[in-house]
Amino acid sequence: NHSPLVIAEQFGTLESLYPGRIDLGLGRAPGSDQRTARALRRHMGGDTAENFPQDVLELQQYFDEPSDNQALRAVPGAGLKVPLWLLGSSMFSAQLAAELGLPFAFASHFAPGFMKSAVQIYRERFKPSANLKKPYVMLALNVFAADTQRQAERLFTSLQQQFLNLIRGTPGQLRPPVEDIDALWQPGEQAHVERSLACAVVGDRETVQEGLQAFIDEHAPDELIITAQIFDHAARLHSFEIAAEARAALQERVAI
Repeated sequence: NHSPLVIAEQFGTLESLYPGRIDLGLGRAPGSDQRTARALRRHMGGDTAENFPQDVLELQQYFDEPSDNQALRAVPGAGLKVPLWLLGSSMFSAQLAAELGLPFAFASHFAPGFMKSAVQIYRERFKPSANLKKPYVMLALNVFAADTQRQAERLFTSLQQQFLNLIRGTPGQLRPPVEDIDALWQPGEQAHVERSLACAVVGDRETVQEGLQAFIDEHAPDELIITAQIFDHAARLHSFEIAAEARAALQERVAI
């Protein structure tokens, strides 16, 4: 969506303000609808997703120490070596991350169907680099936690409605939770939503702890990124608190 030099200077600024606290995740999808993509001038100059590998390499060069005869420099950005991640929901970024020796984050929170294949390809084809000596995988997981199972399931209906609206071609802002999600969808729609949200742990403290442990045991990620699209902000914070408590109770096997 943006030129490598612009991104280098933006994240160079962030790294200058908050040293050592900035990671830069790179994805090739527009991240929005086509109208927004056009407004971002995505296609000016013939740029497409096909240029993504070259853009990543160019971006890496901007973060390296500049050479004396280097014509373009990121200011700030040059020499800051901001850590790069490749993000993906399919095989493409897994293969590229493996080829370039970069850490890989997979969007399993909405594309679980490709997760195992993408991670396997990344780990099998990984080439050590100056940035990373061995594969490093982050997986995304929906966690909806509350004091009771029923409360957590109710909070989860906001995300279920969001995906239902995507299926129907009517995307919008996050909706308040409902008491009976079954009253809103048809069986085919329900199956589609459940497939998309298969990587989700929904429940009380005990359920969340067991769910996190089961996910870690099955997929062996090096790191988890937790998301919770909960309508009420206080309930969202409480959900993260419960998830943090569950994480603390687990063995020190994975970063979250």
